[in-house]
Amino acid sequence: MYDVIVVGSGAAGMTAALCTAQQGLRTLVIEKAEHFGGSTARSGGGIWVPNNAVLAAAGRPDSPEQAAAYLEHIAGDVPADLRQAFLDAGPAMLAFVCAHTPLKFRWVPEYADYYPEAPGGQPRGRSIEPMPFNTNRLGDELNDLEPPYVPTPAGIIITQTDYRWLTLITRHPRGILTAAKVFARRFLPGRRLTMGQALAAGLRAGLKEVGAEVRLGTALTDLHFENGRVAGVVAGDKIILANHVVLAAGGFEHNERMRKQHQDIGTEWTVGAKANTGDGIEAGQRAGAAVGLMDDAWWGPSVPLPRGPFFLLAERSLPGSLLVDGTGRRFVNESAPYIDVVNAMTGKTWLVFDNTYRGRYPFCGIPPRRPLPRRWRDAVLTAPSLEELAQEADLPDLLETVRRFNTLSVDGNDLDFHRGDSAYDRYYGDPRNHPNPNLGPLTTGPFYAVKIVPGDLGTKGGLRTDTRARVLREDGSVIEGLYAAGNTSASVMGHTYAGAGATLGPAMTFGYLAGLDISGGTR
Repeated sequence: MYDVIVVGSGAAGMTAALCTAQQGLRTLVIEKAEHFGGSTARSGGGIWVPNNAVLAAAGRPDSPEQAAAYLEHIAGDVPADLRQAFLDAGPAMLAFVCAHTPLKFRWVPEYADYYPEAPGGQPRGRSIEPMPFNTNRLGDELNDLEPPYVPTPAGIIITQTDYRWLTLITRHPRGILTAAKVFARRFLPGRRLTMGQALAAGLRAGLKEVGAEVRLGTALTDLHFENGRVAGVVAGDKIILANHVVLAAGGFEHNERMRKQHQDIGTEWTVGAKANTGDGIEAGQRAGAAVGLMDDAWWGPSVPLPRGPFFLLAERSLPGSLLVDGTGRRFVNESAPYIDVVNAMTGKTWLVFDNTYRGRYPFCGIPPRRPLPRRWRDAVLTAPSLEELAQEADLPDLLETVRRFNTLSVDGNDLDFHRGDSAYDRYYGDPRNHPNPNLGPLTTGPFYAVKIVPGDLGTKGGLRTDTRARVLREDGSVIEGLYAAGNTSASVMGHTYAGAGATLGPAMTFGYLAGLDISGGTR
């Protein structure tokens, strides 16, 4: 008999478990996969929590009022009490994690909020990331860590901050300095992890130190009820009893049936963890839970490569590239927040760039000036001239679009879609490209057209919860003993995305709130 069972071992679940275990409650984490960490371990590891101590230590001014104004502006459709619960508990959650795990965090310099010009937005950003984590603190448990989304060569340690400058390695002195710093880390004693790998490993180390039990390869089959309340879980043919259950098993991005039902899309373009098949959400629904945001995901334009989708960050913001629809017309600010780019897509989409772009910037992990792999031929078209590229990709309006785009690029003013106007746009731009770091003409062949699909980091719809992370029925009543956090719950971000880490920040915060409510603790 356990006091608490947490279903899922991502950041939301491990934060909840850490909270209850630290309060002396007998806590069990069950994880469907054979590895812990879920989508957290595959992520960039950024955390968006306004007004926290890490930002204050970095000299970044913020206030509860600014943060509240920002969320009200961009996520006003989310109940105000949920937004406020996140903002109130977020800083305390982060302080708790820092106090009870080996994790340390730092500000990601200049990584703007995704809508920095909105009321309360921060042009210099609120995102933080884990500092490199020494795996000695984790011991043999390291072997059970979910692999990263994009593996790096052995000994190479790259942070979110590094990534921005490594994309400019041929263009900016900081790119070269960053590469040298990354190389030098290879000689540090011990193995180190960064980004989502560091976050997941650090949380697991905290659980290990407090003695919380983690069972891998243990899938949730259903919830167990006694006397009208949740009293444990069914895992295969076993019932595991507990006074409280926290569902933090990720979204349903790898459930073909659910995605077709709610989003009219398949599962092939997500980068979420393979075990995320909506088990927690459907178990909650069988228990009478209300759901919300089931039609939405943490979308991002992606390239459908043979090894799986590549989620585009810097590639679409750098000068010398543009996005076009199936006719060859631009339809969006290419540098806009990735969720907005996908929401603007209506069908076939191509990222078009020239040889100057290819010679200056990495693309989908391939360094500048190197040929793109031939095995990508189903996703990448090339041609000596724009005319031939337009014909091969069947883009009748491409030539006129590029002529217009080149004129705007030379002037540095995107009159059509305002690319480069926002501080967020410019974060992944090229500061040595003038007059606009995001705009550059396409003039030099060969030219490229790359297929773009609506990828995602995971789904964001799930069980409705209250300010204490308790799961709610349609009538607003609480399902006793049941909690949810992370992508198993309907996101406090609603249909928007506040900034880098606005998945993990709220996930951890509502996991923390669940743990506090269960344990009777205070912030």
